[in-house]
Amino acid sequence: MKNNFLKNYAYSLILVSFILLGSFLGMTLGAKAVTFKPLGDIFLNLLFTIVVPLVFFSVSSAVANMKSLDRLGKILFWLVVIAVITGVIAACMMIIGVKIYPPGAGVNIDTSHIVRAEGSRVSDQLMRAFTVTDFVDLLSKKNMLVLIFLSLLVGLAASTSGEKGRPFVHFLISGNEVMCKLIKYIMLYAPIGLGAYFAYLVGKFGAELMGTYFRVIVLYYPVAILYFFLGHTFYVYLAGGSYAVKRFWENIIPASLTAWGTGSSIATIPVNLEAAERIGIPQDIREVVIPVGATMHKGGSCIAAVLKIAFLFGIFNMDFTGIGTILTAVLVAIFSGVVMGGIPGGGFLGELLIVTLYGFPVEALPMISMIGTIVDPPATMVNSVGDNVAAMLVSRILGGKKWMHK
Repeated sequence: MKNNFLKNYAYSLILVSFILLGSFLGMTLGAKAVTFKPLGDIFLNLLFTIVVPLVFFSVSSAVANMKSLDRLGKILFWLVVIAVITGVIAACMMIIGVKIYPPGAGVNIDTSHIVRAEGSRVSDQLMRAFTVTDFVDLLSKKNMLVLIFLSLLVGLAASTSGEKGRPFVHFLISGNEVMCKLIKYIMLYAPIGLGAYFAYLVGKFGAELMGTYFRVIVLYYPVAILYFFLGHTFYVYLAGGSYAVKRFWENIIPASLTAWGTGSSIATIPVNLEAAERIGIPQDIREVVIPVGATMHKGGSCIAAVLKIAFLFGIFNMDFTGIGTILTAVLVAIFSGVVMGGIPGGGFLGELLIVTLYGFPVEALPMISMIGTIVDPPATMVNSVGDNVAAMLVSRILGGKKWMHK
């Protein structure tokens, strides 16, 4: 039993140990811990460098190799359904949280020097979400949703090209295998990279995060972490019972810590895909759900959206009660997390939506933008790990009760 535990959790324990060491160094050295940042940047840069070819090959090869395109439609449909349902549940958890502990109560923020922010049209953002003006623009993590959309089309074209397209399909499958192997090599550096990055983060932001927005931290972090453990465990149990729960927690820790440390769902895609493979999620499901989910399945962002709304209600002495107010908050949270999560600048647009919909002054925009920065680590962790959970739920729906044993 002891040997099995060490075998299953050895890498995760090493990762946690290095992160704790890095955090200790950050607390001890303070601002001097910035010297560790280059070591962390190496890891982050490696992930961002691989993510474009990885997403292209994983998505396009998964679609191209599907025996039935009807299955692709079912995967994407159930992903959207799961994203909305889990988003509602996440938002409702924070509704309860802000009722018990109002985040804006007693907070006094000086707005005299706030710079007014300018919005941009949603139609322009939607256009940029699915198209770019030049092919080279695809080779950027900033246009990830465009890349995913094109990868789906490439896979679809390869799948419907018959025998003449088979060599290209084999190329996509081969490229995906190479990318997966490359992930494993990069992850060997993860303990050093994440440990160094945590040293830098704690050293630079530790004291600042305990200032004006202390109530935000006190509320969001426990709710997000509670949802992370209890909510995800419940979903995984629905997906495959106690065996699925065991497999999930044995393999998800590296992806969780990577998401927390990097603050990027996109950067976590490689590690998340590796975790999904170890858990036993079918290849075609994991290679579609996880990259697509990274842009539009965001439970952590739904939780944060409700927090931002309640925070502004407290700041401007407005009553956060009533069915209409609560339902609107949940709908805005879903729209911000599920819909705008995949749009370039979607986080800002979600915050702009909150300000304009409720009639807050424009000065409120920078206030909640700061909240987004503060809650980013746990929010990203919930978002990223939720993609793996969603993949397991899709597997349960399409593969039946025994999908993990097939």
